[in-house]
Amino acid sequence: MTNILPIITTTTLLFFLLTTCPRETTSTSSPLLKLPFGVALSTRGGTTPPPGGGGGGGANANISAALSGGAAAFTSNASVVAPVTTASPPQNSAIATPTLPEEEVPVGRVRGRLLAHKSSDGGVAAAARATTRRWEEVAGEIEDVVAARNATDDEDVKGGPLKVLFLSSDTGGGHRASAEALAKQFQRHYPNTTYSLLDVWTADGCLPYRTLVPTYKHLSAHPRQWRLLYHISNTGPYMLIVDIHSFLTCERKVRRRIKSYNPDVVVSVHPTMNNIPIIATRKIAKEEGRHVPFFTVVTDFGSGHCTWFKNGVDRIYVASERIRRLAKRRGGVKDEKLVMSGLPIRHQFAVEAGNMGQRRSPVGMAYQRMVREELGVDVDKKTVLVMGGGEGVGSLSDIVDSLYVTFSKQGIDATILVVCGRNAKLQKKLETRDWEQIIKQSERLKKRRHFHRLRWMVPSKRIRQSLKRAAKAAKEGTLEASKKGSVDVVGLGFVTEMAKYMVASDVLVTKAGPGTIAEAAALGLPVMLTSFLPGQEAGNVNIVLDGGFGDFCDEPWGISEEVACWLRDEALMDIMSVAASDVGVPNAASDIVLDIGTSTHEWMLKNEEQRRAKEEQ
Repeated sequence: MTNILPIITTTTLLFFLLTTCPRETTSTSSPLLKLPFGVALSTRGGTTPPPGGGGGGGANANISAALSGGAAAFTSNASVVAPVTTASPPQNSAIATPTLPEEEVPVGRVRGRLLAHKSSDGGVAAAARATTRRWEEVAGEIEDVVAARNATDDEDVKGGPLKVLFLSSDTGGGHRASAEALAKQFQRHYPNTTYSLLDVWTADGCLPYRTLVPTYKHLSAHPRQWRLLYHISNTGPYMLIVDIHSFLTCERKVRRRIKSYNPDVVVSVHPTMNNIPIIATRKIAKEEGRHVPFFTVVTDFGSGHCTWFKNGVDRIYVASERIRRLAKRRGGVKDEKLVMSGLPIRHQFAVEAGNMGQRRSPVGMAYQRMVREELGVDVDKKTVLVMGGGEGVGSLSDIVDSLYVTFSKQGIDATILVVCGRNAKLQKKLETRDWEQIIKQSERLKKRRHFHRLRWMVPSKRIRQSLKRAAKAAKEGTLEASKKGSVDVVGLGFVTEMAKYMVASDVLVTKAGPGTIAEAAALGLPVMLTSFLPGQEAGNVNIVLDGGFGDFCDEPWGISEEVACWLRDEALMDIMSVAASDVGVPNAASDIVLDIGTSTHEWMLKNEEQRRAKEEQ
């Protein structure tokens, strides 16, 4: 106890000292309280990037530019739905314009935002017609761009195999997943490449750095403690102290460790592994007389800790305009060192995105049907994929129960796919659950209070009115369907073909992990977020809300009601899918690796020329 008291005292003093210091303001409170929806989504093709919008590069940018017109409904700051002509959509199109008046369509929060900013040309229906026409216009362009990328992939890449050292840590699965996605692309583009994954703090750190992994596991299970530590550490004075202390105590050991791998290139995918490793790598360069390039790939989407951004790197790859601005403001990183690349995700998502094309186009819907048949999923029902619960939601089981009850009562035929992972106990419970009993035990919809809870989150007057109409309909029982919905619940174990399951799904329900959001966006999949880790994941919620392809709710019944609104609104699903595709960058990992590989081979050539010049002297 006597050893703990000084730590507690020091932390308390630091807290009172540093709370007056500047900090990242995008994640200090609930993101729902300060996010305008009417922002431009398209970040490519010369348009102005929005706060939190996605970025892209390489050949994938051409695909997104070709589709930017399909998201025209979202490209005005003054109005979410841009003015379009009222011409009828093509008769052979599979995207049907809503036939019901908008007042009779189920009112949800995402649709409410569209209605609140509706144009004079029909709001959601007009946006759907514009989306349909644009898909018809760019179908040939998409095929040409995909063919060009496939041809590029088949060409031999200049340069031989590389020795790549990734710096990461098992503080959440996203960092390792990004490293492995990049590693696979290195081996794909540069055959016989070898790579290693190093956690410098666990291997050579002193206290408290070597306890990084167990500390993270504890804090991620206690969000309030995590929030406190995150915001205290995300300040200039605190980082100055940590940088000096870690340099004096760990730099030599870290340098020896990195040197033992003799890497051609070092790639950091973790925020805590930049400052000291960069210093160590530069000292190795002086000792050996060769430049070892150092790159940082930021694996956060909407919020980023200040430790990500150091000027000593060769290049920093970021996934959004929000992170790019943060790097310049917090780290003073110059524009020439920042690359808008998108978030690196697994190659299978790029493959499936190429196979499917636009999710809601005729070709995309036909491919989705084929994948459902392959996975054994009912092809005629709506499909909702549920992954992870997170803090503040209760359990994953509660979300599944609410989805089942809501879909059944509203007459929605659906399949609920639940990714249980290694939780065999949950999977068994889902298989044996008495769903009729769950319905009987559930509260009647008119008694639920979540409408009141949602009202303060959306300050727009028109949105409040739409919620009042929904509450009135619930009270009168008009949302109850005359026919009970046929709902199947399928518990999945450890899923290896996640990309295919996302293709097969219509909506994803998940926590606000950056990798999962990026994967869903790459496949044009609307997302309902259920929770986020305070600080680093709060900005990810902003990405989805600003992007217009999903929503956030931390209450199971609110989640199920909003998802039900989406599934009953085909026009809204069309718009959300296009918006998701505009944010997604399925080939980000490939583009990043090709850029790193090209730069590394250039440095290897320069190093060799310098070595020969010294020998001749």
